[in-house]
Amino acid sequence: MSGILENKVAIVTGAAKGIGLAIAKRLSDEGAHVVIADIDGTGAQDAAGTVRSGEGVACDVRDENQVAQLVRDTVERHGHLDIMVGNAGVATVNPLVKMSLEEWRNVLAVDLDGVFLCTKHAAAAMAANGGGSIINVASIKAFGGAPGVGNYGAAKAGVVSLTKTAAMEMRDHGVRVNAICPGWLATDMVADKKAELEALLGVSFEDYIGHVQGRLGEPEEVAGLALFLASDRSSFSSGAAYVVDGGASASLL
Repeated sequence: MSGILENKVAIVTGAAKGIGLAIAKRLSDEGAHVVIADIDGTGAQDAAGTVRSGEGVACDVRDENQVAQLVRDTVERHGHLDIMVGNAGVATVNPLVKMSLEEWRNVLAVDLDGVFLCTKHAAAAMAANGGGSIINVASIKAFGGAPGVGNYGAAKAGVVSLTKTAAMEMRDHGVRVNAICPGWLATDMVADKKAELEALLGVSFEDYIGHVQGRLGEPEEVAGLALFLASDRSSFSSGAAYVVDGGASASLL
């Protein structure tokens, strides 16, 4: 049986694991051919072997030449690009007063500059072919402060604003641009920062998560929303920032 993305071509960045891989699998399950892009080229190739239809390529989203080549190669190989998921991201944990300028810039280079470059080059390719869907992965930290991740939050707030501007600029070209804003998820990036977060917050990570959102979300729960935004089922949705956080951002307590 055909899926809702049959004959579509997608690029997902930062897709060797975590949210990106979950999205790549979901898009592929619905018929899309997925280009899994990651700074870890070997990891990307390994991940491609786990999806229905995909290929893995190395790409550092901080480098405009590499992003432009990624988009160009995809269009040359497959004839078109229909879906771009700007997911690649990194995080550090440090209060602002202790954060170096290098640490600040390193996170923004991947989490904001990388999304800008993917949006820029994908939008141009899509407009030349009649349209498409760009999905940028932001965070609920775009909407409120979170101790220790000021660089990450600032980058994700920038992603939301970038998404809205791109949606307006590309509307008449048939390109929709939306953002997904997850809460805390069960990913390697979160697990790697657990001890640092506990030291900063002064409580166990499990207690903190239990209080703010009940449980950790699963990458697959984000992938379902990405599928909707990638498909024609969201044909009238553009410039929106969709929250998927178990209700965390709904509470003041």
